[in-house]
Amino acid sequence: MAIASPSTPSFSVSFGCKRATESCVFNRLTRFLSIAFTRPYHLQSLSCVKPLFITSCQNSSSSFQNGDEVMYEFQLRGWQEGAPVFVKLPVDLVDPMAEHLRRRKLITFSFRALALAGVEGVVVDVWWGLVEREAPGVYNWKGYMEVIKLAEHFGLKVRVVMAFHQFGTGPTDPYWISLPRWVLEEIKKNPDLAYSDRFGRRNTEYISLGCDTLPLLRGRSPIQAYADFMRNFRDTFKPSLGVTITGIQVGMGPSGELRYPSCPSEKLTWAWRSRELGEFQCYDKYMLASLAASARDIGIPGWGERGPIDAGTLLLDPERTDFFRSVSGTWNTPYGNFFLQWYSGMLLLHGERICKEAKAIFLGIDINTSAKLAGIYWHYDTNSHPSELTAGYYNTSTRDGYLPIARMFGRHGFTLCCTGFEMQDMKEKKRNPVTSPEGFLRQLLLAARVCGVFLEGETHATTFHGESFQHVLKMFKLYSHGLEKNTFSFNFGRMDKNLFDERYWPSFVHFVKLMSAAA
Repeated sequence: MAIASPSTPSFSVSFGCKRATESCVFNRLTRFLSIAFTRPYHLQSLSCVKPLFITSCQNSSSSFQNGDEVMYEFQLRGWQEGAPVFVKLPVDLVDPMAEHLRRRKLITFSFRALALAGVEGVVVDVWWGLVEREAPGVYNWKGYMEVIKLAEHFGLKVRVVMAFHQFGTGPTDPYWISLPRWVLEEIKKNPDLAYSDRFGRRNTEYISLGCDTLPLLRGRSPIQAYADFMRNFRDTFKPSLGVTITGIQVGMGPSGELRYPSCPSEKLTWAWRSRELGEFQCYDKYMLASLAASARDIGIPGWGERGPIDAGTLLLDPERTDFFRSVSGTWNTPYGNFFLQWYSGMLLLHGERICKEAKAIFLGIDINTSAKLAGIYWHYDTNSHPSELTAGYYNTSTRDGYLPIARMFGRHGFTLCCTGFEMQDMKEKKRNPVTSPEGFLRQLLLAARVCGVFLEGETHATTFHGESFQHVLKMFKLYSHGLEKNTFSFNFGRMDKNLFDERYWPSFVHFVKLMSAAA
């Protein structure tokens, strides 16, 4: 699910390390763990099959049950029989010009700690708005090349996210990353490149899929621009593909997710609390033209003049809207079916186009390609599932909206990535009785199993609670039960200073061990 940037924690860690055979002691001023190695360890031997033992020592009292020292045994990469764990890196990993890796020393120490903890690798967001910032076809990968080399040094695998969306709330946001400047110039000339709702509110998080194939970006279509970006990435990082870089997640919408921006991403983080319905994003001229053409094709041109006019407002109870109400709602009429089929079908077509391009570009390279769906579940226990419908998922009490998406990913050999693996109905229903993150996730897991699609799990937010970790493990086993081989992996939150805090680090490394050992 989307993570809003205002609450994005700053990343700063402070710890030093002597030789690998000596104690590596974190700075006590930051109350980090002390880590001692019980046998000589060399960075070059990351692929060895001997177990690594790490002793975690407290600098202050806490909840350790057997004294203040706990021994962890880690199976290094190559021994993992369960689900490999990756850690998502900070959003602001490179500078705004993509020239340099920020906080190199801190990232170096962090990579060392992750490798020793048995983490399989890291997830790196590669931002379109930074790499192709100033002019079309002019790419700068320098900062990201530093990241890949550093990960390779520590034996960490890398999953790269092709981030074709913006991040943050605006230029005043310290984590703000916009679309490329030249794209924003084109949007300024032609506002219909951006999504619009019925009130005329524009959303520039991601280019409207209504103009996917139109040459509106200085002679190229958006799909061609995405493909050129991926192709240049492939050519630039070719020596590392299939070796260090083992995964490519292709962004397909706001927050990198295959969906419409029914809620701005900064609001979507908390939408499950406010129960926002979302707005249909079909009012730019390209989407309206497609809707009108579809209505003419079935001989009812009046249905193509606009989107639903009876869908209520963002915070309205769905039962008080004509479109979303459970009984006799417009969603469950011939018109509702026509509109939702078209709306969700356009999203599927967008995903299909990008899957085809990525598949062709990385053909013959031993690399996993994946795409991400949003976890939108705060109306899951209603009949109409309004917040899913406005996001483009035609999923209701009478229709499975995720099976067509899983089939599409399966046709192209894509892995499905989704969030919310730590979310529990028992807790969430206290705030919102009609939510069901577990129901949503079970449906998605079943669709992936039915279609033979591999799965990447993620947490909705960075969490270090043992109960949340146990729930992740539970959902992983639910998906993997009965499979002949493991087809699941996990991307953990975002790396920040809290990850290495003495209160949380033991829980995290224990979670990595449990995931790696789970068969």
